[in-house]
Amino acid sequence: MAEQHANKTLEFFFDFGSPNAYFAYVRLPGVLERTGARLVWRPMLLGAVFKATHNQSPALIECAPKREYLWQDMQRFVDRYDIDFQRNDAFPINTLPLMRGAIAYLGTPNFEPYVSAIFHALWADNRNLGDSHELKSTLTEAGLDIANFEAQIEDSTTKQALNDATAAAVSLGIFGAPSFIVDGELFFGQDRLDFVERALTEG
Repeated sequence: MAEQHANKTLEFFFDFGSPNAYFAYVRLPGVLERTGARLVWRPMLLGAVFKATHNQSPALIECAPKREYLWQDMQRFVDRYDIDFQRNDAFPINTLPLMRGAIAYLGTPNFEPYVSAIFHALWADNRNLGDSHELKSTLTEAGLDIANFEAQIEDSTTKQALNDATAAAVSLGIFGAPSFIVDGELFFGQDRLDFVERALTEG
């Protein structure tokens, strides 16, 4: 099965600030192993996506019972898939520097260690990466160079690349994270990974 569909591509649109994007990140290796699909990482700035599409973060939902229900529902996925997860006390945070880092490292050997470090710091270790000290500690522990990171995220090329990636996501119909595209078909939410997997093994 994996060899038969090895030419399939799975585009993963994400922002570190989404706990559901973290759940997808944790579950994706299993999907890729079962389907043989090739993963294409698509970092984007979720706040800018929300603004462009007139969407909003679940954290800003005015209905308090619904907000609490969403956290309870996430716990069901945590339990079902045995995900290492802690609700982040600093949620929501400004992920602009974090997503600039993702764009800067994309396609380099630093990318996957960076992504792993940031996702786990936010959603497994309950670290406030909006605090510069916490962010620097996280990057140091991951073996990443702080000075290089700071230079990269302030570089105009990096800033423009994130703007372009976000605009491209919106142009494809993306309105939230995590989102996935398979053969031009959009899937939204980590709770749709079963449908994503089926799309990767069809045709």
